[in-house]
Amino acid sequence: MLRFGTPSARWVIAATVLGSGVAFLDGSVVNVALPSIGRDLHADVSGLQWTIDAYLVTMTALLLFGGSLGDRLGRKRVFMVGLVGFTVASVGCAAAPNVTVLALARALQGAGGAFLVPGSLAIIAASFAEADRARAIGTWSGLAAISGAIGPFVGGWLVDAASWRWVFVVNVPVTAITMAITARHVPESRAEDRAPLDLAGAVLASLGLGGSCWALIQGAKGIDASVAAAAIVGVGALVAFLVREARHSHPMLPLGLFRSVQFSGVNGTTLAVYAALGAAFFMIVLELQLALHYSALKSGAALLPITALMLLLSGRAGALAQRIGPRVPMTVGPLLVGVGMLLFTGIHPGSHYVISVLPAAIVFGLGLALTVAPLTAAVFAAVDADELGVASGVNNAAARLAGLLAVAVLPAVVHLDTTLAPSVLTDRVAAAMRICAGLCVLGALVAWLTVRKIAAVAPTVRASISQPCYDASLVGTSHGS
Repeated sequence: MLRFGTPSARWVIAATVLGSGVAFLDGSVVNVALPSIGRDLHADVSGLQWTIDAYLVTMTALLLFGGSLGDRLGRKRVFMVGLVGFTVASVGCAAAPNVTVLALARALQGAGGAFLVPGSLAIIAASFAEADRARAIGTWSGLAAISGAIGPFVGGWLVDAASWRWVFVVNVPVTAITMAITARHVPESRAEDRAPLDLAGAVLASLGLGGSCWALIQGAKGIDASVAAAAIVGVGALVAFLVREARHSHPMLPLGLFRSVQFSGVNGTTLAVYAALGAAFFMIVLELQLALHYSALKSGAALLPITALMLLLSGRAGALAQRIGPRVPMTVGPLLVGVGMLLFTGIHPGSHYVISVLPAAIVFGLGLALTVAPLTAAVFAAVDADELGVASGVNNAAARLAGLLAVAVLPAVVHLDTTLAPSVLTDRVAAAMRICAGLCVLGALVAWLTVRKIAAVAPTVRASISQPCYDASLVGTSHGS
C-alpha cells in the first residue's frame, strides 16, 4: 500500500488527476466553443444540443458499468482502455467534417470518460494505505476540480487564438502523458468479491437514453417515422432496463436504494436542480456570444465568479452540512440559484457585464456553493456504509441524466434558434431561465420535505464530498463506484 507523500504516491495521484481531469475538462470546455462549432459546421441548435448530449448519454449510461468493469477486469486496465478511447475520440472530434461525425465522436468520448472517472477514484482507494486514503482523495478532488474550473477559460482562449478544433486536440498530449505514467507507475488492483457484469443493463440504458434524446431533440423539428421509432425504442429500452434491474441479482442500478425517502428525495432534488443548471449554462454561453457579441474567451471568463465561489465556499458549505444537517442548505441553496437565474433574465443587447451579468453570476455561485456539498452529504447519510460508492454513482448519473434531458428539451420549449435577432434571442433565453428558476424552487421544496438525516460520512469519503460531479461548465469531481 502506498503512503501519501512518497514518489510512488505522487505518480498515482498525477495519473488519476490527469485522467479524470481531462474528462471533467471536456465536460466544461465545449460549451464556450458551441457558437464557433455552429458557424464552422453549419449546425443548427439541434446539432449543438447533440454536441453536448451525445457525450452525456454514454457517460450517464456507462458510469456505473465502468466502475464495475474496473473492479472485475482490473482498475488499471480499464482506466487505460478509457484513456485510449478518449484519445481516439478526441482526434475524431477535432477532425469532424460535420456535426454528425462530431456527435458520434463525442459519444465515444463519453464512453471513455465513464471508464476514467470512477476508475480514478477506485485506483486511489485501492492503492493507498487506509490512514492516507482520505488525504489522497482530498488531493485528487481539489486538483481534479481545477481542471473543470479552468475549462471555460481555456476553451475560450483556444477558440479565439486558433480554432474550436483545438479544444479537442489539447486532450491528446494530456492523455498520452497519462498513459505513460499509468503504464509505469500505477499498480493493478481488482475487487476481491467481483460481481457479474450487468452488460445487458448497460446496453439497455444506452439505447433508452439515446433513443429518447433523439426523439426529444429531432422531434422539435417535426414528428416523422424516425422520431416515432426512436421514441418507441427509447421508452421501451428504459422500461426493459428498469425491469431487468429489479430482477437482476447484481444490478447496475440497485432500485432498492430508492426505498429510502431521503435518498429518493435527494436524487429528486438533483434531477430538478441539475436540469436547470445544464440548460442554463448551455443557453447563457450562446446568449453571451450571439446576443452580447462576447468572444469565446470573454464568455468563458464572464462566468468565472461562479467557479471561484464554488472553490472558495464548497468546503465551508460541507462543514455546515455536517454541523446542522443538509436540509436547510439544500433548501436555501437552490432558491439562491433560482434567484441568480432570474437575474440572468435582465440581459439584453447592449447590457454591461458589471450591471447585468456579474450580479447574476455571484448570486448563482453562492447558491451553487451552498447546494452541492450538502447534497452529496445527504446522499451518503441516506445509505449504509457499504452502499456509499454505488449511491454516489447513482447520484452522479442522476445529475448527468438531468443535464442531458434539459439540453434536449428546453431549447425546443422556448423555440431557441441561433439565427434569431439578438433581442429575440435574449427574450427566449429569459423565458428558459424562468423555467430553470422554477425547477430550482421545485428542487428546494423536495429537499425541505424529504431530507432529515444529518450526514455521518465515512473518513475515506468525507474529504471529497465538497466537490461532487458536474458537466456543462460546472466544477467538480466524481464519486463513481
